[in-house]
Order: sequence, then C-alpha cells, then structure tokens
Amino acid sequence: MTLSEAQPTVLFLCVHNAGRSQMAAAFMERAGRGQITVHSAGSAPGENLNPAVVEALREVGIDISSNTPKKITNEMAEAADVIVTMGCGDACPFYPGKRYLDWSLDDPAGRPLEEVRTIRDQIARRVDELATELLSPHQGRRPHADPPPDGPRDDDDPDGSLDR
Repeated sequence: MTLSEAQPTVLFLCVHNAGRSQMAAAFMERAGRGQITVHSAGSAPGENLNPAVVEALREVGIDISSNTPKKITNEMAEAADVIVTMGCGDACPFYPGKRYLDWSLDDPAGRPLEEVRTIRDQIARRVDELATELLSPHQGRRPHADPPPDGPRDDDDPDGSLDR
C-alpha cells in the first residue's frame, strides 16, 4: 500500500490507554480531517480515562469523555501503517514490517492539570507534524520501515525515524 492508494492508518499505543494515546488519537482525528484512520489502545488497558486528560482536552475543544480504554488487537496493529508507542517499552507487542515511532512523553497519571496541559501540548505538536507528513501530497512512499529496493537515501529519512 502507498499513501496515494489508500487512507493511512495510525495506531497510538501505551500501557493503559487512559491518557497519552487517547490524547494523541483525539488530536490525530482532528488533524487528519477524515483522511487518516486512527486507533488508540493499550497493552494493559485501565478501567477509565484519566480525568485530568479529559479536562485538558476539553479545554481545547475536544470531548473524549465517552471514550473507554481499549486493549490492542492484532487486527488494529496489522491494519496500521504507523504505530506510535508512548512509554510502554517491552509491554507493547512488536509487529514486524510496521513503521514505529516511539514518543518519549511523561505519563499524565497522577499529575496535576497544569502538568497534563504541558504533555497535551507536546502531543499536539507531534501529532500535527505526523499528520502533515501523512497528508502531504508528495507522500508516495510506503509509510512502513521497509527501505526502497535500492536502499535508503538520506533525504528519505531526515530525522532517522525509519531506523526504529
């Protein structure tokens, strides 16, 4: 699949699916404007969303109050073109052939709202960058980590993210 053939799919993955991955998915839904399929999940989902995360998103006009943490499924991962992990380390499963991005972000669990806002803003910036890349009209190469047949070129991966 190339991005010109089908809508890209992004999976945001953390342990509890109660904070970071929920925020990222909500921002990608907005930034993707219906042109990116978005999933979020956890390797060991919590029972409820973090209330400070719900409030922090409400402040920027996003309502996730009806969302619930979800467990990752093989179907979610296999459908994803990009899997963004957020602090799950070895707790998140690995799916070969997928493009992985590991976003090192503080866990909002137990943090006051002012700190959750900072995490929210970091996630929003990263999601905007990824959405811009995925929606770019010249984006014709595979979003996976597989290099082109003649090997990678420096200009194909300026930030080194395809090496992960």
